[in-house]
Amino acid sequence: MTIDYKTKGTCSSRMIIEVEDGKIRSLQVIGGCNGNLKGLSALVTGMDVKEVISRLEGIKCGFKPTSCPDQLATALKETAI
Repeated sequence: MTIDYKTKGTCSSRMIIEVEDGKIRSLQVIGGCNGNLKGLSALVTGMDVKEVISRLEGIKCGFKPTSCPDQLATALKETAI
């Protein structure tokens, strides 16, 4: 399954998430802090979707009410995987 998610409240603008059998197979983030988001992608690849949500939900970026990791958790929750 491919999730194409438009982020809200972050420097990144979009996330393309490949999910198979309840695990993240790949994550591509458009916009945002390139190095940090490549690192995030490398870390979550192969992880269980529920574990990613549990670890990343609620993370804030500076004074913003959300962050790219939080938006990833939101995208996964909204698609009810």
